[in-house]
Amino acid sequence: MLRRSFVSIIAAGVLAALPLAAAAQAQTDPLPSWNDGATKAAIVDFVAAVTTEGGPDYVAPNNRIATFDNDGTLWVEQPMYVQLAFALDRVKAMAPDHPEWKDKEPFKSVLAGDMKSVAASGKKGLAEIIAATHAGMSTEDFEKIVTDWIATAKNPETGKLNTAMIYEPMLELIDYLKANGFDVFIVSGGGIEFMRPWTETTYGIPPENVVGSSIKLKYEESDKGPVIMRLAELNFVDDGPGKPVGIQSHIGKRPIAAFGNSDGDFQMLEWTTTGPGKRLGMIVHHDDAAREFAYDRDSHIGKLDKAMDAAPKEGWHLISMKDDWKQVFPDQ
Repeated sequence: MLRRSFVSIIAAGVLAALPLAAAAQAQTDPLPSWNDGATKAAIVDFVAAVTTEGGPDYVAPNNRIATFDNDGTLWVEQPMYVQLAFALDRVKAMAPDHPEWKDKEPFKSVLAGDMKSVAASGKKGLAEIIAATHAGMSTEDFEKIVTDWIATAKNPETGKLNTAMIYEPMLELIDYLKANGFDVFIVSGGGIEFMRPWTETTYGIPPENVVGSSIKLKYEESDKGPVIMRLAELNFVDDGPGKPVGIQSHIGKRPIAAFGNSDGDFQMLEWTTTGPGKRLGMIVHHDDAAREFAYDRDSHIGKLDKAMDAAPKEGWHLISMKDDWKQVFPDQ
Protein backbone atom coordinates (compact mmCIF):
# COMPACT_ATOMS: atom_id res chain seq x y z
CA MET A 1 0.00 0.00 0.00
CA LEU A 2 2.83 2.31 0.92
CA ARG A 3 4.65 1.39 -2.29
CA ARG A 4 1.54 2.11 -4.39
CA SER A 5 1.09 5.49 -2.70
CA PHE A 6 4.75 6.32 -3.26
CA VAL A 7 4.50 5.43 -6.95
CA SER A 8 1.34 7.49 -7.27
CA ILE A 9 3.05 10.48 -5.70
CA ILE A 10 6.06 10.16 -8.03
CA ALA A 11 3.81 9.77 -11.06
CA ALA A 12 1.79 12.81 -10.10
CA GLY A 13 4.98 14.80 -9.66
CA VAL A 14 6.26 13.76 -13.08
CA LEU A 15 2.97 14.65 -14.76
CA ALA A 16 2.91 18.01 -13.01
CA ALA A 17 6.45 18.71 -14.15
CA LEU A 18 5.73 17.98 -17.82
CA PRO A 19 4.09 21.36 -18.60
CA LEU A 20 6.98 23.11 -16.82
CA ALA A 21 9.50 21.14 -18.84
CA ALA A 22 7.67 21.99 -22.06
CA ALA A 23 7.60 25.65 -21.11
CA ALA A 24 11.31 25.60 -20.31
CA GLN A 25 12.05 23.98 -23.66
CA ALA A 26 9.95 26.60 -25.47
CA GLN A 27 11.88 29.36 -23.67
CA THR A 28 15.22 27.94 -24.80
CA ASP A 29 14.12 27.56 -28.42
CA PRO A 30 14.83 30.86 -30.22
CA LEU A 31 12.60 29.86 -33.15
CA PRO A 32 9.53 28.18 -31.61
CA SER A 33 7.33 28.71 -34.68
CA TRP A 34 9.78 26.76 -36.86
CA ASN A 35 9.54 23.00 -37.23
CA ASP A 36 12.71 21.09 -36.49
CA GLY A 37 14.46 20.17 -39.72
CA ALA A 38 17.19 21.12 -42.16
CA THR A 39 16.03 24.73 -42.64
CA LYS A 40 15.87 25.59 -38.95
CA ALA A 41 19.15 23.78 -38.34
CA ALA A 42 20.82 25.79 -41.11
CA ILE A 43 19.81 29.04 -39.39
CA VAL A 44 20.95 27.94 -35.93
CA ASP A 45 24.20 26.47 -37.22
CA PHE A 46 24.97 29.63 -39.20
CA VAL A 47 24.37 31.92 -36.23
CA ALA A 48 26.47 29.69 -33.98
CA ALA A 49 29.30 29.65 -36.51
CA VAL A 50 29.55 33.40 -37.04
CA THR A 51 29.16 34.30 -33.35
CA THR A 52 31.61 31.82 -31.81
CA GLU A 53 34.73 33.79 -30.92
CA GLY A 54 37.89 32.01 -31.95
CA GLY A 55 36.01 29.85 -34.44
CA PRO A 56 36.99 29.69 -38.13
CA ASP A 57 33.77 31.42 -39.25
CA TYR A 58 33.61 34.11 -36.57
CA VAL A 59 32.33 37.50 -37.75
CA ALA A 60 32.73 40.61 -35.63
CA PRO A 61 29.40 42.20 -34.58
CA ASN A 62 29.99 45.32 -36.70
CA ASN A 63 30.01 43.12 -39.81
CA ARG A 64 26.99 40.99 -38.94
CA ILE A 65 24.58 42.47 -41.48
CA ALA A 66 21.32 40.71 -42.40
CA THR A 67 18.90 41.96 -45.06
CA PHE A 68 15.24 41.05 -45.51
CA ASP A 69 12.95 41.72 -48.42
CA ASN A 70 9.54 42.92 -47.21
CA ASP A 71 6.64 41.97 -49.51
CA GLY A 72 6.16 38.21 -49.43
CA THR A 73 9.11 37.76 -47.07
CA LEU A 74 7.93 39.54 -43.92
CA TRP A 75 4.24 40.00 -44.71
CA VAL A 76 1.57 39.02 -47.24
CA GLU A 77 1.85 40.36 -50.79
CA GLN A 78 -1.24 38.67 -52.28
CA PRO A 79 -3.65 39.46 -53.85
CA MET A 80 -1.79 42.75 -54.43
CA TYR A 81 1.15 44.63 -52.98
CA VAL A 82 0.08 46.61 -49.91
CA GLN A 83 1.57 49.81 -51.33
CA LEU A 84 -0.49 49.38 -54.49
CA ALA A 85 -3.62 49.05 -52.33
CA PHE A 86 -2.54 52.27 -50.61
CA ALA A 87 -2.16 54.06 -53.96
CA LEU A 88 -5.58 52.88 -55.16
CA ASP A 89 -7.22 54.04 -51.94
CA ARG A 90 -5.48 57.38 -52.31
CA VAL A 91 -6.93 57.79 -55.83
CA LYS A 92 -10.43 57.28 -54.42
CA ALA A 93 -9.80 59.67 -51.53
CA MET A 94 -8.40 62.36 -53.83
CA ALA A 95 -11.02 61.93 -56.58
CA PRO A 96 -13.36 64.74 -55.38
CA ASP A 97 -10.54 67.21 -56.02
CA HIS A 98 -9.86 65.73 -59.47
CA PRO A 99 -13.12 65.55 -61.45
CA GLU A 100 -11.07 65.01 -64.63
CA TRP A 101 -10.13 61.53 -63.39
CA LYS A 102 -13.63 60.27 -64.21
CA ASP A 103 -12.66 60.33 -67.89
CA LYS A 104 -8.91 59.82 -67.66
CA GLU A 105 -7.12 56.48 -67.52
CA PRO A 106 -5.86 54.79 -65.46
CA PHE A 107 -7.77 56.76 -62.81
CA LYS A 108 -11.11 56.08 -64.47
CA SER A 109 -10.57 52.32 -64.13
CA VAL A 110 -9.39 52.66 -60.52
CA LEU A 111 -12.56 54.56 -59.58
CA ALA A 112 -14.68 51.97 -61.41
CA GLY A 113 -12.93 49.10 -59.63
CA ASP A 114 -11.81 47.70 -62.99
CA MET A 115 -8.50 46.16 -61.95
CA LYS A 116 -8.02 44.37 -65.27
CA SER A 117 -7.90 47.70 -67.08
CA VAL A 118 -5.63 49.14 -64.39
CA ALA A 119 -3.26 46.21 -64.92
CA ALA A 120 -3.49 46.67 -68.67
CA SER A 121 -2.20 50.23 -68.28
CA GLY A 122 1.15 48.67 -67.41
CA LYS A 123 4.14 50.42 -65.89
CA LYS A 124 3.12 53.75 -67.46
CA GLY A 125 -0.28 53.66 -65.77
CA LEU A 126 1.20 52.60 -62.45
CA ALA A 127 3.75 55.41 -62.66
CA GLU A 128 0.92 57.91 -63.18
CA ILE A 129 -0.94 56.55 -60.17
CA ILE A 130 2.16 56.69 -57.97
CA ALA A 131 3.02 60.21 -59.14
CA ALA A 132 -0.49 61.45 -58.38
CA THR A 133 -0.80 59.79 -54.97
CA HIS A 134 2.76 59.91 -53.59
CA ALA A 135 4.04 63.32 -54.68
CA GLY A 136 3.19 67.01 -54.36
CA MET A 137 3.35 67.06 -50.58
CA SER A 138 5.92 67.35 -47.82
CA THR A 139 7.58 64.29 -46.34
CA GLU A 140 5.81 65.01 -43.02
CA ASP A 141 2.40 65.12 -44.69
CA PHE A 142 3.10 61.88 -46.54
CA GLU A 143 4.22 60.17 -43.34
CA LYS A 144 0.97 61.13 -41.61
CA ILE A 145 -1.12 59.89 -44.55
CA VAL A 146 0.68 56.54 -44.52
CA THR A 147 0.49 56.22 -40.74
CA ASP A 148 -3.26 56.88 -40.69
CA TRP A 149 -3.89 54.50 -43.60
CA ILE A 150 -1.85 51.56 -42.32
CA ALA A 151 -3.64 51.70 -38.97
CA THR A 152 -6.91 50.54 -40.56
CA ALA A 153 -5.99 49.05 -43.96
CA LYS A 154 -7.03 45.41 -44.42
CA ASN A 155 -6.13 42.61 -46.78
CA PRO A 156 -8.97 42.30 -49.35
CA GLU A 157 -8.90 38.49 -49.22
CA THR A 158 -8.84 37.88 -45.47
CA GLY A 159 -10.29 41.07 -44.03
CA LYS A 160 -7.43 41.20 -41.50
CA LEU A 161 -5.26 44.24 -40.91
CA ASN A 162 -2.21 44.19 -43.14
CA THR A 163 -0.04 44.67 -40.07
CA ALA A 164 -1.55 41.48 -38.60
CA MET A 165 -0.62 39.46 -41.67
CA ILE A 166 3.06 39.37 -40.87
CA TYR A 167 4.95 36.11 -40.62
CA GLU A 168 5.54 35.03 -37.03
CA PRO A 169 8.52 32.79 -37.91
CA MET A 170 10.27 35.69 -39.63
CA LEU A 171 9.65 37.98 -36.64
CA GLU A 172 11.30 35.34 -34.47
CA LEU A 173 14.19 35.14 -36.91
CA ILE A 174 14.70 38.91 -36.81
CA ASP A 175 14.71 38.88 -33.00
CA TYR A 176 17.07 35.89 -32.96
CA LEU A 177 19.55 37.62 -35.25
CA LYS A 178 19.38 40.88 -33.29
CA ALA A 179 19.92 39.00 -30.03
CA ASN A 180 23.10 37.61 -31.58
CA GLY A 181 24.57 40.94 -32.54
CA PHE A 182 23.20 41.32 -36.06
CA ASP A 183 22.18 44.64 -37.55
CA VAL A 184 18.97 43.88 -39.47
CA PHE A 185 17.80 45.85 -42.50
CA ILE A 186 14.75 45.78 -44.76
CA VAL A 187 15.76 45.96 -48.44
CA SER A 188 12.58 46.16 -50.48
CA GLY A 189 11.25 47.21 -53.86
CA GLY A 190 8.58 49.09 -51.93
CA GLY A 191 8.80 52.81 -51.30
CA ILE A 192 11.27 53.74 -48.59
CA GLU A 193 9.06 56.56 -47.27
CA PHE A 194 6.01 54.30 -47.40
CA MET A 195 7.66 51.69 -45.14
CA ARG A 196 9.53 53.84 -42.67
CA PRO A 197 6.50 55.12 -40.69
CA TRP A 198 5.50 51.63 -39.50
CA THR A 199 8.42 49.15 -39.74
CA GLU A 200 9.66 49.78 -36.21
CA THR A 201 6.25 49.12 -34.66
CA THR A 202 5.55 46.13 -36.91
CA TYR A 203 8.96 44.43 -37.12
CA GLY A 204 11.17 46.20 -34.63
CA ILE A 205 13.27 47.58 -37.49
CA PRO A 206 13.89 51.34 -37.17
CA PRO A 207 13.39 53.70 -40.14
CA GLU A 208 17.12 54.25 -40.63
CA ASN A 209 17.44 50.50 -41.33
CA VAL A 210 14.98 50.59 -44.24
CA VAL A 211 16.23 50.59 -47.84
CA GLY A 212 13.68 50.96 -50.62
CA SER A 213 12.64 52.60 -53.87
CA SER A 214 12.31 56.36 -53.81
CA ILE A 215 11.13 59.44 -55.66
CA LYS A 216 13.08 62.68 -55.83
CA LEU A 217 12.95 65.13 -52.94
CA LYS A 218 13.47 68.88 -52.85
CA TYR A 219 14.23 71.26 -49.98
CA GLU A 220 11.93 74.28 -50.00
CA GLU A 221 11.03 77.26 -47.85
CA SER A 222 7.36 77.62 -46.91
CA ASP A 223 5.25 79.90 -44.74
CA LYS A 224 5.52 77.20 -42.06
CA GLY A 225 9.29 76.99 -42.35
CA PRO A 226 11.58 74.72 -44.37
CA VAL A 227 10.09 71.50 -45.76
CA ILE A 228 11.23 68.61 -47.91
CA MET A 229 8.83 68.18 -50.81
CA ARG A 230 8.12 64.96 -52.68
CA LEU A 231 8.43 65.35 -56.45
CA ALA A 232 6.69 63.35 -59.16
CA GLU A 233 10.03 62.03 -60.46
CA LEU A 234 11.52 58.60 -59.91
CA ASN A 235 14.80 58.60 -58.03
CA PHE A 236 15.78 54.95 -57.49
CA VAL A 237 14.22 51.49 -57.95
CA ASP A 238 15.37 49.12 -55.23
CA ASP A 239 14.51 45.86 -56.96
CA GLY A 240 16.47 43.17 -58.79
CA PRO A 241 19.97 44.50 -59.56
CA GLY A 242 19.02 47.68 -57.73
CA LYS A 243 19.05 45.91 -54.37
CA PRO A 244 22.83 45.41 -54.10
CA VAL A 245 23.25 49.03 -55.22
CA GLY A 246 20.79 50.17 -52.55
CA ILE A 247 22.61 48.09 -49.95
CA GLN A 248 25.95 49.63 -50.85
CA SER A 249 24.52 53.16 -50.97
CA HIS A 250 22.64 52.97 -47.67
CA ILE A 251 24.54 50.40 -45.61
CA GLY A 252 28.02 50.43 -47.10
CA LYS A 253 28.71 46.79 -46.25
CA ARG A 254 27.93 43.48 -47.92
CA PRO A 255 25.46 41.42 -45.84
CA ILE A 256 26.40 37.97 -44.57
CA ALA A 257 22.76 36.83 -44.56
CA ALA A 258 19.88 37.66 -46.91
CA PHE A 259 16.26 36.58 -47.02
CA GLY A 260 13.85 37.00 -49.93
CA ASN A 261 10.96 35.29 -51.69
CA SER A 262 11.05 36.15 -55.38
CA ASP A 263 13.19 36.68 -58.46
CA GLY A 264 13.38 40.33 -57.46
CA ASP A 265 15.65 39.19 -54.62
CA PHE A 266 17.99 37.16 -56.84
CA GLN A 267 20.78 39.73 -57.04
CA MET A 268 20.59 40.52 -53.31
CA LEU A 269 21.00 36.83 -52.51
CA GLU A 270 23.77 36.47 -55.07
CA TRP A 271 25.63 39.54 -53.79
CA THR A 272 25.35 38.31 -50.23
CA THR A 273 26.31 34.67 -50.64
CA THR A 274 29.26 35.15 -53.03
CA GLY A 275 31.17 37.17 -50.45
CA PRO A 276 34.03 35.71 -48.40
CA GLY A 277 33.49 33.64 -45.27
CA LYS A 278 30.36 32.01 -43.93
CA ARG A 279 27.16 33.15 -45.70
CA LEU A 280 23.43 32.39 -45.56
CA GLY A 281 20.81 32.88 -48.28
CA MET A 282 17.17 31.86 -47.84
CA ILE A 283 14.02 32.10 -49.93
CA VAL A 284 10.49 31.95 -48.52
CA HIS A 285 8.52 29.58 -50.76
CA HIS A 286 4.77 30.20 -50.70
CA ASP A 287 3.51 26.62 -50.87
CA ASP A 288 0.78 26.72 -48.22
CA ALA A 289 -2.61 27.48 -49.76
CA ALA A 290 -4.41 26.40 -46.60
CA ARG A 291 -2.81 28.93 -44.24
CA GLU A 292 -1.70 31.62 -46.72
CA PHE A 293 -1.34 31.48 -50.52
CA ALA A 294 0.40 29.06 -52.89
CA TYR A 295 2.30 30.61 -55.81
CA ASP A 296 5.72 30.72 -57.44
CA ARG A 297 6.68 30.43 -61.14
CA ASP A 298 3.50 31.74 -62.78
CA SER A 299 2.50 34.40 -60.30
CA HIS A 300 2.08 38.01 -61.46
CA ILE A 301 3.11 39.06 -57.93
CA GLY A 302 6.17 37.65 -56.18
CA LYS A 303 7.21 35.44 -59.09
CA LEU A 304 9.72 32.80 -57.99
CA ASP A 305 11.26 31.07 -60.98
CA LYS A 306 14.88 31.94 -61.73
CA ALA A 307 15.84 32.11 -58.05
CA MET A 308 14.18 28.78 -57.29
CA ASP A 309 16.13 27.07 -60.07
CA ALA A 310 19.36 28.69 -58.91
CA ALA A 311 18.90 27.85 -55.22
CA PRO A 312 20.51 24.35 -55.21
CA LYS A 313 23.55 25.53 -57.16
CA GLU A 314 23.99 28.69 -55.11
CA GLY A 315 23.43 26.94 -51.78
CA TRP A 316 20.31 28.95 -50.98
CA HIS A 317 17.75 27.33 -48.70
CA LEU A 318 14.07 27.22 -49.69
CA ILE A 319 11.87 27.88 -46.67
CA SER A 320 8.70 25.85 -47.10
CA MET A 321 5.82 27.68 -45.42
CA LYS A 322 3.95 24.38 -45.36
CA ASP A 323 6.68 22.18 -43.91
CA ASP A 324 9.03 24.51 -42.05
CA TRP A 325 6.56 26.73 -40.18
CA LYS A 326 4.36 25.57 -37.31
CA GLN A 327 2.34 28.73 -37.69
CA VAL A 328 2.29 31.51 -40.26
CA PHE A 329 0.68 34.50 -38.55
CA PRO A 330 0.92 35.67 -34.91
CA ASP A 331 -2.76 34.98 -34.25
CA GLN A 332 -2.72 31.36 -35.45
